[in-house]
Parts: sequence; structure tokens; C-alpha cells
Amino acid sequence: MTDSSHENHERVPSRQRKRFPGISSRAYEHPADRSALVALRKLSGFDTVFKALSGLLPERSLRLLFLSDSVRVSDAQFSHLNDMLRDACYILDLEKVPPMYVNQDPRPNAMCIGLDEPIIVVTTGLVELLDEEEMRAVVGHEVGHALSGHAVYRTILLFLTSLALKVAWIPLGNVAIMAIVTALREWFRKSELSADRAGLLVGQDSQASMRGLMKIAGGNHLHEMNVDAFLAQADEYEKSGDLRDSVLKILNVLPRSHPFTTVRAAELKKWSETRDYQRIMDGHYPRRDEDKDTSVTDSFKESASHYADSVRNSKDPLMKLVGDIAGGAGDLGGKLRDKFTGGGGGAKGGATGGSAPSSETEGPEDSQGPGKAGS
Repeated sequence: MTDSSHENHERVPSRQRKRFPGISSRAYEHPADRSALVALRKLSGFDTVFKALSGLLPERSLRLLFLSDSVRVSDAQFSHLNDMLRDACYILDLEKVPPMYVNQDPRPNAMCIGLDEPIIVVTTGLVELLDEEEMRAVVGHEVGHALSGHAVYRTILLFLTSLALKVAWIPLGNVAIMAIVTALREWFRKSELSADRAGLLVGQDSQASMRGLMKIAGGNHLHEMNVDAFLAQADEYEKSGDLRDSVLKILNVLPRSHPFTTVRAAELKKWSETRDYQRIMDGHYPRRDEDKDTSVTDSFKESASHYADSVRNSKDPLMKLVGDIAGGAGDLGGKLRDKFTGGGGGAKGGATGGSAPSSETEGPEDSQGPGKAGS
């Protein structure tokens, strides 16, 4: 594939799609992505590990590995993917087109890795599973990771996960590494929500994005699946059960690098219906040349507002309890007992100074959640 340069942007998308010159990744980044990354950077020991690994990770070896044992996308090989890649970089105005490789693996997956420069890798399982428009959203997803600078942290996560397995036999040797791996996974799950949005901006076809996520969850059986029913699963997942189920949800997601697929689909559909998305499509979005003037305080406020809304609007039993406590609900012990045992509908004792306000609303949760592999 030709190196990135202006010529690579001469080939415009195969159908007319809006382009976003100079778009900043802030335009599509999920507030939870930014706040999780800030929390990660504040983790004790992370800076030391990051600096050490940045110098030690064998990036040249990684590139040689894919060059020698995968198929590099170009005009001569997987040309349709090459067109999609250049289209995605053209739409998001990413000047340097990252190298892209197809790797033999029946599991559908894609990733953007690399320290100095990002590399995009897609598996044969994913290429064979998705149609052109679904695949376009995935390629846009990975280009979004590249534009956001996620590749560095993803690479470190892959390396540390491997290292944690190697030192697991050493008493306490795994504890510090796993603390950082857990924090990295928490951030990466949130970064997937951002990249899903980038994929929608590139594909500009919400149905294709939904279909792709359904296929990653259930395989190539679209005639047996339904988008509305799939999204209903996310709603059922969020609000079902008692506090025991809420705890199990947390435990289920901790070892994962991706949010659960139904939650990703619900999050993406919700964002596609917002004014923020429409403003981007109308050409009103943050520019990269304004990034240096961005207020960190404003980012914190936006993240804090997002989490407050998540707790307030969530149907999850644990989040509703947190909302009740924050709202001054009385008889905390009774509420905990009822929630964990699935008993009574709440505390019998009233809140001090009046009854507690309900935290339940009809809106979908602003995803703290999980997803599956795939991109």
C-alpha cells in the first residue's frame, strides 16, 4: 500500500459521504473514555511502567511479525479493504494512512496497535462475516482509535496481559501488573464506545453499524435476528435482577477488553439520535487546531455530568440504589436487604424530611458497560 500522503486522499468514498476536515477526536469521544484515561494516568506506578515499556516494547518486531505472517492490504491485496481504509482516513481527515493487515484467525476481531505509528489488523473471521457497509463501520472504528491515539495504550495492554500470565506463578509478582491491566481494561472498554461513534461517522449508516454488532454477537444469521429485539436485550440486561445480578455484571465484565455487544449497540443508537451527532453531521464540531486550548476542567465537568446522568437514568438495581442514597433515601439497611434478597419493594421507613425521590426514568443507561470483541 502506498505510504500516506495527500494522494491517498484523492480517492473519495464510493458513495457520497460527508467529510469532516480537521475534526478533533473530542467530537466523538465518549465522556467515560476521557475520564477513564485520566484515572488510568493517575494510577500509582502507571507513569513508570508506561515510560519503561515505551522504550522496551519490540515495535519493530511487531511490524515485522505482521509483515511476514499476515497479508498487507493494498491495491493488489484486499483492494476493497484498501479503498475502505483510504475512505475512512479521507472522511476523518487522518493525514497518514495506517498500514493494515489481514490475519488468519476464524475469530472475528480487529485492533489498532503500535507505539510510534498505529497498525490496523483485522482477522479473516471478521472479513468473512461482515458485508461491505458493516466492514466500513469497523474500519472507521479502527481509524477512530488511531486518531484518538488509543493504539499506544492498547499495545501496552496486550503486552502486560501476556506478562501477567508469565509471572502468575510468582507470589505477589502478579498483583501490581494486574492492577494496571484492570485499569487499562476499564479504560479500553470505554474507548470502544468512542471508536464505535467514529465508525458511524465514517460509515454514516446506523443500520449497518447495528447489523455488524449483531453479527459479532450472533454470527452470520441476519435472517434469524432483529435489530429492535437485539436492542431490547440491552434494556433487559440493564434493568433485570436485583443487586446480586448487578454485582455479577461487574464481575463478568472485569476480565474483558470490550463492552458487551448489546450495550455497545444501545449506546451507539442513543448517540446517533442526539443533537451532538447531528451537529457533527451539519459540520459543527471541535477542530484539532483548537485542542491545545481545551480546558481540562471542562472535560472533568463533562465527565462528571455524564456519570451523574448515568446514575440518575440507569435502570440497573445497583445504580438505582446509589441514586436513592444520593437523593437521601432512608432505611439503607432495609433497602440493601430487600435488593439482595429480591424482597419487598423498598424501605418502609421514609426518608428524613420527606419521601425519597425516585431515580428511575425511561431513558436508556449511558453505558458503563461492556461489549464483545470485534473491533
